[in-house]
Amino acid sequence: MAEYGDLTKYTKNIIDVCRSNDYIPAELFDELGVKRGLRDKDGNGVLTGLTNISRIDAFKFEDGKKIPCDGSLWYRGYNVIDLINGFEGKRYGFEEIAYLLLLGELPEAENLREFKEMLAACRQLPTNFTRDVIMKAPSKDLMNSLTRSVLTLASYDETITDTSLDRILEQCIKLISVFPMLSVYSYHSYNHYLCDESLYIHRPQDHLSTAENILLMLRPDKKYTELEAKVLDIALVLHMEHGGGNNSTFTTRVVTSSGSDTYSVVAAALSSLKGAKHGGANIKVVEMMEDISSHVSDWNDEEQVRKYLEKLVDKEAFDRKGLIYGMGHAVYSLSDPRARVFKTFVEKLAVAKGREKDFALYSTVERLAPQVIGEKRKIYKGVSANVDFYSGFVYSMLDIPLELYTPIFAIARIVGWSAHRLEEIVNVDKIIRPAYKSIMQIKEYPEEK
Repeated sequence: MAEYGDLTKYTKNIIDVCRSNDYIPAELFDELGVKRGLRDKDGNGVLTGLTNISRIDAFKFEDGKKIPCDGSLWYRGYNVIDLINGFEGKRYGFEEIAYLLLLGELPEAENLREFKEMLAACRQLPTNFTRDVIMKAPSKDLMNSLTRSVLTLASYDETITDTSLDRILEQCIKLISVFPMLSVYSYHSYNHYLCDESLYIHRPQDHLSTAENILLMLRPDKKYTELEAKVLDIALVLHMEHGGGNNSTFTTRVVTSSGSDTYSVVAAALSSLKGAKHGGANIKVVEMMEDISSHVSDWNDEEQVRKYLEKLVDKEAFDRKGLIYGMGHAVYSLSDPRARVFKTFVEKLAVAKGREKDFALYSTVERLAPQVIGEKRKIYKGVSANVDFYSGFVYSMLDIPLELYTPIFAIARIVGWSAHRLEEIVNVDKIIRPAYKSIMQIKEYPEEK
């Protein structure tokens, strides 16, 4: 693909000027009491709002002391593990939990049936949209393709300037419905036009769940097992929402507060999610685990595994960033509840797929990594596996290509974004406008140049 403009020969001469003039000494942040990333050194976030959508518990207080504890995640007052145990083995949960997050209460049987019908009715794109938009200028970066599709859908909505609550809810439900189509079709277009593979465009089926439709649309033969669909469904539920303080959800709140339309809000959230520090983390886990498996000759030798993990932390292996991806979290300390509940389903899928050896290596890394990090780094709280540690492994077992990992995250998280957009609209009529302290020096403009 031809470059549309190359400024390298110009920028290489000025990049050092840019870097030196933008640099701010790290000690100034502490000196002036500025919390970088809106978090203090203990990982506590700056309170920027109130929410009734979800909650994360990672610490408890005893005798006035803050003590790390096993993490808990709550959706609208319900423990997410209880929710998953409630529908697991009986039905698919994505639609039920989407209803809960959007409307604030669990649906009765009739409510759920109508909501599923509503989602099914919205699983369609404008005439020729797939050909004229999704297949136009395909890209390996599917998040960019997804964002472009969302912004283009705005052109088909004559009510885009209507920011009433009922209209926004309708727009959110429509986007939740079509996100699987936009994502999977973007992958097939990339795979066909840029990788020279066959092109498959399968239509979703009204009677199937969101997880089932993703696998149906993705696979050439449209076939999947119930276990595959159930594990993907649980992955979607676990990624739907996370406390409100994550980067993409905060972006949703910020752009909503400006009075912008739903499509622009979701596009901004997508742009935030695609970052490697946010939604792209599970890709790094899979790449890291492939690196470990290729450099450790005996996966059962814990000492070999430990030594390689030490190399990762010492910036001597893999991408030399000093990170063991999938380990640690900005909020959780002793454990991530999503990883705890997900691991049991991951093991079932690994057995079904004949990937027990891979699962054993993941389990070994999960156990040893906190020890290695604790010994090598000065840390302020516990370190444990987060949900990204296992989600990438699940996607690989489901034969979902790497390019779709973050879009799958977006298919789930748009539910949380929508809930927060609605809550922001209902409760706040004030633009979010944080403050930055200027350390700029005042200069006199030279009379002669």
